[in-house]
Amino acid sequence: MTYGAAETKRARGSAPGLTLTGDVRFGTVPLLEEVTLDLVPGGWTCLLGPSGAGKSTLLRLIAGLDTGSQFDGSIAASDGQDVEGRVAYMAQDDLLLPWLDLRGNVAVGARLRGERPDQVRIDRLIDRLGLAQHATKRPSKLSGGQRQRAAIARTLMEDKDYVLLDEPFSALDARNRADMQDLAAAQLAGRTVLLVTHDPMEAARLGHKVYLMEGTRLHLLPKPSGPPPIRPADDPDTLAYGAALLARLRAPE
Repeated sequence: MTYGAAETKRARGSAPGLTLTGDVRFGTVPLLEEVTLDLVPGGWTCLLGPSGAGKSTLLRLIAGLDTGSQFDGSIAASDGQDVEGRVAYMAQDDLLLPWLDLRGNVAVGARLRGERPDQVRIDRLIDRLGLAQHATKRPSKLSGGQRQRAAIARTLMEDKDYVLLDEPFSALDARNRADMQDLAAAQLAGRTVLLVTHDPMEAARLGHKVYLMEGTRLHLLPKPSGPPPIRPADDPDTLAYGAALLARLRAPE
């Protein structure tokens, strides 16, 4: 097996699942009630809903980040191990450090922990993501798509079981967005991924499981047909699922 294949398939097998259950409120105001969010082991779970519904709050709760909210419930891995220390988080913005080159940005996690970066692995990741010729460029010299690839490389460098993606491709044009969906599906194979998105077609292409936030509730929707990821964008069933999901998102509450 080549190094790239080992990275993609994860020699130790697929990551375990994860389940969040409980209530989220801000002060006395409920944001989410009786939530059950069950992530597919080694697969993609997509989370949609209107702005301000609490999607990013759920991601931040799983990541152990401050949300300003009160959470009454539990977050548990299906293997019974602690979730802490097993999560990688990729935000909507690539958050590349402007004073570091691409290689330095991919290595930033190790440096922040006081570890010596594995330069061989960094260069292999950069090469796999088609960025070898840009390794010494700073973020200002990279295109939007290249910056997002660098952010994926940084996420893969952390090698975590759980990968949380908060609308990471929303700022890209349609072509680059589709390319990044393909790339992420391949490179994150074997990880347990939670993707927050506003794009119904993104969920239709990528989701093993799709949740929709409506009011203070979280609803598990019927899954798209065909094996994910990545479903062809021109597949009739994929198009029909995306259209139905868009209609539900636009329906008056």
